[in-house]
This record gives sequence, C-alpha cells and structure tokens, in this order.
Amino acid sequence: MSELSEAAVAARVPSIVDERLQVVGRREPVTVPPGTSLADCLAAIRRTGTGDSVFVVDSGGRLAGVLTERDIFGRLAGGDVAPIDLTQPVETLMTTKPHHLHLDETVRDAIELMQTGRYRNVPLLDDDDILQGVVRPQDILKYLAEAFPEELLNLPPRPHQTMYRPEGG
Repeated sequence: MSELSEAAVAARVPSIVDERLQVVGRREPVTVPPGTSLADCLAAIRRTGTGDSVFVVDSGGRLAGVLTERDIFGRLAGGDVAPIDLTQPVETLMTTKPHHLHLDETVRDAIELMQTGRYRNVPLLDDDDILQGVVRPQDILKYLAEAFPEELLNLPPRPHQTMYRPEGG
C-alpha cells in the first residue's frame, strides 16, 4: 500500500464510521414472545447456529429483553449450584432494558457500545422502538472491509513487505 493510498484510507475512515447503521448489513434476530420457557429459548439459539442470544419481543414487536449465553453461564459460574429450571419463563433470567441502538445512530456508536460494554449482539430499533435487526462485530467488520476492497485485497502478506513485481513474486 502506498503512502498516498494510506492517507486516502485514513481520510475516508471518519466519514465511513459516521454513516447511519441503516447501511450496515444486519442479521435477523432470534425472537421469542414473553413467557417462553428457558428450554425453548435455548432450542431457538441452537437451531439458528449463528447467535448466542434470543430477543424477547411483545406482540407489537417492541423489545422487552434479551437472554444471552452470558446470562445463563453467569448464573452457573456465579456460584449458584442449584440447577436451572428450564421450564421457567425467559423473564427469570433475561436482561430487561438491554442496551440498544436506533437505525439512525452511527457505525461509530455501535463500535463504541461493543467496545465499552463488551456486547456481541446489539439490537437495532426503529423510531417506534420496534426491533429491526441485530448487529454483531462481524457485521461491522464486513461493512468496513467492503468500504476498502482494493486496499485490503492488495495488502502484502506481511505489512512491512515490499513487492517488486505486480504478481508479488
């Protein structure tokens, strides 16, 4: 990568991270209604194979809470040796009022929330607080990588390496 292209990339980064979250590809959230058993929540998480959380939404689509693997393992690792009753409703372990972002917030906001709060699945809400999707760190990385396709694809295998021929040989 030449100095010119490094400067060009550096100049573009602020505008890219200040884009609204609407431009980032997002995943369909795994959702369940209130009252769903913990066993059914775990089955829903396993069935999708892509997430580690389930979002509890009311009949209008509004976010009521989230149940994450961290909620379950935190209870187990927290010294609570009593078995978890998987017939209990999700409300017994879910996080109410989870941190979330709105679609008009920025990619920068998502990065900051993920870094400071160690969140892996951030629910995205519209102006009416209806759940619209979930954004994960992988989604942000993919968005950023797609913003610089030539710069990333043309990187040498080792950053300090200089190629003397276009084919790298």
